[in-house]
Amino acid sequence: MCVESDGCELEGCGSSDEVRTLSGSMSPALKSDPDLHPCRPGHKFRAALMRCQTPAAAAGILSFGNVLNYMDRYTVVGVLLDIQRHYNVTDSGMGLLQTVFICSFMVAAPIFGYLGDRFNRKVILSCGIFFWSIVTLSSSFIGKEYYWLFVLSRGLVGIGESSYSSISPTIIGDLFTSNSRTMMLSVFYLAIPLGSGLGYILGSSAKEAAGDWHWSLRVSPLLGITAGTLILIFVPEPKRGSADQMGGRIKHRTSWLCDMKALARNRSYVFSSLASSAVSFATGAFGIWIPVYLARAQVVQKTAEPCTKEICSSTDSLIFGAITCVTGLLGVVIGAATTRLCRAKTERADPLVCAVSMLGSAIFICLIFVVAKKSIVGAYVCIFIGETLLFLNWAITADILMFVVIPTRRATAVAFQSFTSHLLGDAGSPYLIGLISDALQQSYATSALWQFLSLGYALMLCPFIIVLGGMFFLATALFFLDDREKAEKTLSQLALPPSTVKVTPIEEHPNQTRMTTWR
Repeated sequence: MCVESDGCELEGCGSSDEVRTLSGSMSPALKSDPDLHPCRPGHKFRAALMRCQTPAAAAGILSFGNVLNYMDRYTVVGVLLDIQRHYNVTDSGMGLLQTVFICSFMVAAPIFGYLGDRFNRKVILSCGIFFWSIVTLSSSFIGKEYYWLFVLSRGLVGIGESSYSSISPTIIGDLFTSNSRTMMLSVFYLAIPLGSGLGYILGSSAKEAAGDWHWSLRVSPLLGITAGTLILIFVPEPKRGSADQMGGRIKHRTSWLCDMKALARNRSYVFSSLASSAVSFATGAFGIWIPVYLARAQVVQKTAEPCTKEICSSTDSLIFGAITCVTGLLGVVIGAATTRLCRAKTERADPLVCAVSMLGSAIFICLIFVVAKKSIVGAYVCIFIGETLLFLNWAITADILMFVVIPTRRATAVAFQSFTSHLLGDAGSPYLIGLISDALQQSYATSALWQFLSLGYALMLCPFIIVLGGMFFLATALFFLDDREKAEKTLSQLALPPSTVKVTPIEEHPNQTRMTTWR
């Protein structure tokens, strides 16, 4: 027979049946107990709901939510020219819009990381989605004289989205392991380029359909509320470390200060976080400025006119969004497949694949600014190849973190990696690129050609940052095996009763731990 967690006997179950737990594992059948009582209708519904809370369904819903997270973020970018005309702001002013969003996002990330390691994660996720959905919808009604309020609303949206990005990967990490985890994280992080591309498409399409760019901010909130509801109902709350076979055996957890010290000493974590910062710097700058850059390129080539109408052309945003979707899919799939193949050759495959893809991406991104003046098609080809190589490392970087960080501090690790990557990456890159572009335009007579060239010169900073990121991934490869082994040993120590184990750092080797057993 099948038994619910509150001792309720489920009708229609044979003695050989098993019950799926919240973590996705299967518990053995239980023998009949005279204390059991027949299920009431509400219990049957709850039992049926628990059977729907499978790991695969949870991963799918969380991935859908991540798509919406990034789609909402880049919907604004899809109508950037319209917002610039509506509020009458400069390039640096438009870059500030994304910078404020990212700054609030990264400041909130460590807070949600702390909460995610200690409280119910799916409740935090749902509340975050409901919050940013309401704020985004409200921001579509802000008048043109209140640009500061529109910027503030993007900062509040960043707080809501921060909760999701910091916590949701840790749930997947506790539902799957090994190659299955790599595959599911690949699907989850596919949402970054896919959602970003759909954001461009949604923003442009909604604007064209309604004849007003404000409507582009009124679609994703409805989908966000739907995703938040699905998470509350169908996503389980697995025990931390359950996929690592330690979920029921971790006897105690370390303090937040101890977690932070351990992460700071984890060289693989530190270097991979710096590499992620380089990726964020480039993607943040490209996401904001490449459609604008290509629009200015067409004006220089005299294949398009400068935007003087209330509704600007969305062709470049649509094409760039479609390319981002396709390259995101290809990049994540190729990255996961390449890593699985390379793991048979070397155990350092994860960081090495990331390093090679980053260095290759820098070459093609440099070529964008060489060919854009003469050929828009050539620029799109370079964007396609460069983005594909750049997106290879999204899921792999998350998998590196899962390998070298123990389950009880993964949410904190994800949050601080997010904080670092945004602080050193896309928090400042859009504004910095806009600032450089404005400075170059002020140095010379303003013209359509110089507007195009100044933005291109500013964007040339990105390939150099990408090369630096590739170097950080190579550094990660040097320490990856040692840090993975240390994480496994620490996890084993935490599984022992608190009265028999004490973990202390070794002073002369700060990256190692020592276990003292009390007899």
